Amino acid sequence: MAAGPPRLMAAGGGRAAGGGRWAMATAATGDRPRRRDRPGIGGPGRGGGGEWAGRGLGRCLPFINRRPDGLPGSLVAVTRLLPRGVRLGAAHSGIPWRIFRSYSSASTKEKANRNGTCERTELLEVLKARAKQLQGSNVPEVTVNKVELTALDNDKYQEAVAPGPKENQPIPRARGDGLAQSSTWAKKLQKDMYVQQLKMKQELPSAASQLALEDQAKLEVKAEARPKAKTMKSPKIPDKKVATAWSQSSGSPHTKPTVAGVKDTVELKRPQRMPRDKNNQQVLQQTIQSDLECFVFLQKSEEAERYLLLCQNSPVKKKVMDVGAYNIVMRSWARKGCLNRIDRLFSILESSGLQPNLESFAVALECMGRKQSSPKAILRYLQQLNSSGFHVDELFQKCLFEEDEKEMVLWAIRTVQPNYQLPPPPSPEICKSSLLQDFYSRETMVSYPKLDFSVKELQERFQEQLEMELKNTIIIESVEAAKPLTPQAVKARELLSILRSQWHDAILQALQNSKCSMGRPKRLSKYSILYPYLCLLPDEDYVDIMMQILNDLSPQGESLAVLARELGSKVYDRYITQRKLHSGQLEKVQKVYEDYIQLLAKDSQPKQYLPREYWEKLVAEAGFGPSLNLKNCSWPCALLMRLGMHMLELLVKAVKVPRNILNRRLESKPIPVLYHVYSFYSNWQVGLIKPHPIFSQLVSNAAEATLTFNSSAMPMLCPPVPWTSPSFGAFVLNNTKLMRFVDDTTHHQLLLEQCPLVNLHPVLDALNQLGNCAWKINQPVLDIIISIFNDKGDEKLGIPPPLSEAPKPPTAPGHSSTWSKSLKHELFLCKKKTAEMHSLRMDALYKLSIANHVRDKVFWFPHNMDFRGRTYPCPPYFNHLGNDVTRAILLFAEGRPLGPKGLDWLKIHLINLTGLKKKNALQERLDYANEIMEEILDSADRPLTGRKWWMETDEPWQALACCMEIAKASRAPDPAAYISHFPVHQDGSCNGLQHYAALGRDLSGAASVNLVPCGLPQDVYSAVAQQVEEFRKKDAERGVKIAQVLQGFISRKVVKQTVMTVVYGVTRYGGRLQIEKRLKEIDEFPEEYLWEASHYLVKQVFNSIKEMFSATRDIQNWLTESAKLIAQSGRTVEWVTPLGLPIIQPYYRSRSTVLDCGMQRLSLRNSNSNQKPDTVKQKNAFPPNFIHSLDSTHMMLTALHCLRRGLTFVSVHDCYWTHALTVDVMNQVCRQQFVALHSEKILQDLSEFMLEKYCSSSSSSTEPIANWQKRLMEQLSNVPRTGEFNLNQVMDSTYFFS
Repeated sequence: MAAGPPRLMAAGGGRAAGGGRWAMATAATGDRPRRRDRPGIGGPGRGGGGEWAGRGLGRCLPFINRRPDGLPGSLVAVTRLLPRGVRLGAAHSGIPWRIFRSYSSASTKEKANRNGTCERTELLEVLKARAKQLQGSNVPEVTVNKVELTALDNDKYQEAVAPGPKENQPIPRARGDGLAQSSTWAKKLQKDMYVQQLKMKQELPSAASQLALEDQAKLEVKAEARPKAKTMKSPKIPDKKVATAWSQSSGSPHTKPTVAGVKDTVELKRPQRMPRDKNNQQVLQQTIQSDLECFVFLQKSEEAERYLLLCQNSPVKKKVMDVGAYNIVMRSWARKGCLNRIDRLFSILESSGLQPNLESFAVALECMGRKQSSPKAILRYLQQLNSSGFHVDELFQKCLFEEDEKEMVLWAIRTVQPNYQLPPPPSPEICKSSLLQDFYSRETMVSYPKLDFSVKELQERFQEQLEMELKNTIIIESVEAAKPLTPQAVKARELLSILRSQWHDAILQALQNSKCSMGRPKRLSKYSILYPYLCLLPDEDYVDIMMQILNDLSPQGESLAVLARELGSKVYDRYITQRKLHSGQLEKVQKVYEDYIQLLAKDSQPKQYLPREYWEKLVAEAGFGPSLNLKNCSWPCALLMRLGMHMLELLVKAVKVPRNILNRRLESKPIPVLYHVYSFYSNWQVGLIKPHPIFSQLVSNAAEATLTFNSSAMPMLCPPVPWTSPSFGAFVLNNTKLMRFVDDTTHHQLLLEQCPLVNLHPVLDALNQLGNCAWKINQPVLDIIISIFNDKGDEKLGIPPPLSEAPKPPTAPGHSSTWSKSLKHELFLCKKKTAEMHSLRMDALYKLSIANHVRDKVFWFPHNMDFRGRTYPCPPYFNHLGNDVTRAILLFAEGRPLGPKGLDWLKIHLINLTGLKKKNALQERLDYANEIMEEILDSADRPLTGRKWWMETDEPWQALACCMEIAKASRAPDPAAYISHFPVHQDGSCNGLQHYAALGRDLSGAASVNLVPCGLPQDVYSAVAQQVEEFRKKDAERGVKIAQVLQGFISRKVVKQTVMTVVYGVTRYGGRLQIEKRLKEIDEFPEEYLWEASHYLVKQVFNSIKEMFSATRDIQNWLTESAKLIAQSGRTVEWVTPLGLPIIQPYYRSRSTVLDCGMQRLSLRNSNSNQKPDTVKQKNAFPPNFIHSLDSTHMMLTALHCLRRGLTFVSVHDCYWTHALTVDVMNQVCRQQFVALHSEKILQDLSEFMLEKYCSSSSSSTEPIANWQKRLMEQLSNVPRTGEFNLNQVMDSTYFFS
């Protein structure tokens, strides 16, 4: 990127929001789920990722910031351009900029107008926002070539924007030929802000004093005493020590804010009301618990207790206090053996109206065991335990312990009951699901399949994985490293190395100064409450995190809110890892894993256990030590954002670069590397952090040969830890959730924790089975892809070209104010295309670099699931859910002989990948493959120099990989004995409609989606297109103009997406957009008829589907109406899958909370279970989500029964993979489990569950029985009737999955 005027990129630059966001199927909006779509979005180590992950990605792909259900993700933060205190309507509140920038059906003229408007809104972009920032903060002025600042026109307005002493407010002046003076629009905006500030000043005097007192109360805990520095003991593994120095600091502290400065800060805040709703109460409760755990982790028991009592004396906080808060503090004293403190807290607990729970008594007994108290004291607590309705045995059956706590409790009990014996571990419960009776039957149990590794090899792999996770990040070589090193690159790398060393020291100094400033007694600072969170890790860890963010930043910049959230989340993740180390959990995991290897290693005895069962057995036998499923308190979103914003502010202030580093003719003045600017959308102002062009140019010149990823973004080097509960499984140390869900949505986790664990066994076992599939790299294909990637890429083959191939923008003469609309539009399109290319290039770079890193290794993908039960690999960038390129370079690590029919299946699979014979029978596809064997062998032998037949296929890279496999097998002495590692796919035929047709026993629908045996595959899309054409002909004969215009334009391709997404809840509006997009792709279609034609066609498509799938529409309407009535009653829609997985839809009305975080205000959209349900989303999303829960159930049943049959099995939702040898067996299992699933009374069971949950007297709403309940009962009781289709016909249907 050349140094020059940095143009503000509209959508937040680099990486889109990661950590828990998924690009998946749209439920309510109707976009069909793509198998290539990935969980999460982001750059390396961003906790997100996937198919479209990459730097700059959030800017250019409108569909990526989606939640698990496909609905737009909630906005992390947006700042208002309106005067503070002015609220916007709900229509656009909280929606990210990148969601607004979606593809449109607007005409070319409308787009030009819109883009012109976009350009006009950039009139102040960096400049005005930067002026405000310089006036309102101490952030150093950024000097950028040709980006100058225009002075504000009125001193009064300046004071209003940034109140405070004028001498402290530097006013930037215009230099050279910077931008023209502010427009009328800008002046009016400033005037509005000034008027609003005056109004607020009149309202806030009392609020200011209230806030000051409230802030002082919050800080009292930390201000009263300055504890001594301590160092915690760490387990053997890590070399690092946790920085627990309470007042650790060096260097000069920040200057103290003046009284005027504090007053001004308070003036700008709105008075915060007491939390009256459940949402605020929950956040406050979570914050209190997080603060207490933070104190306890730092061994600050005094501060923890003082903070607890402060909360106890606060009327607001007392309401949300529960016994858990007291237990946290008591556990801290118990570790120190301070029984008198625990006695005191027991008294306070009871006096406040709370009752001690089982954990409270366990803590007290642990303390007495550690202190070796007298039998009399121990007996007193045991008697109180009994009188509270508990039994001693429950302490060991229900409580979770850390380190040696369990031993201490046992010692205390045996002091008064010397013969007491631990209760025996409960006998394993067996899942009672009728679908899995045979699977869990001990009579049919078989030995768990072995891996091709010895015990020693697996132990070495486990240690390698553990070391990677302990380091938190991993640096790998980029596939671009093979490029020749130029003198310019050598010099740039040397400069960057020197600068990074200086930046590291500067950030460390700024962090220490900040902590020193915060740690002072009686210091009133908005950041002081963050002080303990800045002491959780060694200072070096915080610096490493900030340096990683800096190194990963895209030239286009990134949303400030995304970066803040990421910084806070990285600190939290490392903190959780440290907690696991300090609790002794890691040592126990190591010990259990060493024994667990015996189940998998080839040189150990066969064992008839599932991975979960064997792990549970080993843990029970281990007896003492910490509990492995310890629950971690998650930090509230606001806390993560505040912490991240503080770290980001330190980063922006500390990191500087000499202005003349690339041009020695300039003065050597240090200028900031990062600067805070704004992008505008209507009245919304989105904060961005952008790198200085000098930094971007340096990075570009250096063409560095390494990439840094979080360890959780990499495939595992050993078999995953088996899932045994909702809070334990997958990685060795990295924090992983069993169920992914939207931020601050806790109902899913509560449902899972309340669900009897035995009901979750099938789901856990299925995830373990998917995760235990070992993989390796197809090296020949990878090398070809890398060679094209490092040449100039090839968009046709899905290899993104480098930015050097981006379209060159036209020369723009004069000032931007003189540019024509067409020129601005052309520049805009060039900028957009460049950003898209950068995003896709980075995405491919990440995937290929990770694949290259593990090219000689065997690896595993641990799995988890979304709230509907759909499964996903945890590593976000490189996995088998990826695109054609990613899938082509993956092979099963286990090889199996092809057998008598394996080579035929490879050939059929190849023809399926080409997309050439979709309507032909399998035998015809096989015959065609044999006819073109010469092309297949030529592609395999000379992929880049031959006739290149493989390049013309639908999935070229998978086709090439398959050609190579066929060539090797066909040339083997005995093809049947050839050992193949190649995965063969069997794909469902419009799987959503298959489930609907089976639910409704819809005869015509079943025939259309291949549930009925037939000699040729039925194509539902062609059938619908044919039906629509018949409707069109009739209308054309009647003289309907648009029907006549459409003659010859109705095809399978035009209607396919809309037909496909009907099952996923697409509306007529969404369907019209889909059809319009397809018509636009037809050059001959007249543009002036686009809207009318798409409107006409979507109506006919819906009519056709209604006619062909009558039972399907009835069921969909029944589900939709039921969900609507449930949501209108104030409840969320819940159900339980046939495998016992509880599901709740996470759609709630959102509310915004404004955080004043120093650099800017952030508006957080809270959408959690304490809000009212969003009726529209609950209604529209229920049918597709219900169907998704069924297809995930079918997949899990197939996975488990394939395990019993000895198959290797993985899936990409409704596409099942196995070896060529076992395709026939998998097909049989797949059909058996589909018939078994739909033989259950699925709709009847759903009706009964919902009637019990929503209409029974015990769980009725607090409102009196009303019409809504009567209507709901009638609706739920009226289950749609089923047709005459015989489900057993699926067993003989060749093209059901093919």
